[in-house]
Amino acid sequence: MDNPLLNAEAVAKLKEENPPLVYQQEYLAEFVDWNGVAFFSLDSMLVDGQPVEVTWKGDQVFATIDTASKDGMEHDGTGVVYWLKSKYAGHPLVILDWDVTQIEASLLTNWVPGVNARLNELANQLQARQGNVGIWIEDKDSGIALNQAIPRQGIPCYPIDSKITSQGKEGRAIAASPYFYQKKVKISKYAFDKTILYRQQNKNHLIDQFCGFRMGQKKNEHKKDLLDATVYGILIGLGDTEGY
Repeated sequence: MDNPLLNAEAVAKLKEENPPLVYQQEYLAEFVDWNGVAFFSLDSMLVDGQPVEVTWKGDQVFATIDTASKDGMEHDGTGVVYWLKSKYAGHPLVILDWDVTQIEASLLTNWVPGVNARLNELANQLQARQGNVGIWIEDKDSGIALNQAIPRQGIPCYPIDSKITSQGKEGRAIAASPYFYQKKVKISKYAFDKTILYRQQNKNHLIDQFCGFRMGQKKNEHKKDLLDATVYGILIGLGDTEGY
């Protein structure tokens, strides 16, 4: 508030655009106990209590992938989230579809072309102005090999910036939270209604993992396959305070 480079309106805007606890920590420099805090409520992704029907012409579709670090049922799987980004109409960022699978790292190079095919299908279906702009993959563990192999197949593929991945799960959640708080991220009816059988449970795993995330949980309590892929999509699609 005492910064001569920020007027009262700019300070008020910071308070308006950030979740209260984020504003308290990041701008008031006060201690915040994050333990158990829920960042991503389902209600914020709905409009009048309902998922969105995409009736406008968006700009581009893209996908974000979080790869498994190890094989085996006791470890994380590989999650992908499909997005529609729109600048001129509708909602800025919409989750169109998602998937999660338990697959050996050596087989992922055969799985990613299916992700690209789904992106092309969505781009044609929604008549996105810029079409399918590519797949962003976490650049660690099995993702490193994918980022080297997939472009050779003619598929647009990009490593997720290390400035994003190095923040850690909770740091990324804080970075993405202002956009979510401003209700710029929505979920389509298809993605909302979708359920699949994964780890012997048939349910909507994206909603379960993303909206079930709590700050301060122990590492092994996080279900991260789709959580990370969703947060990556928000930061890549909308940017964050550091300008990613």
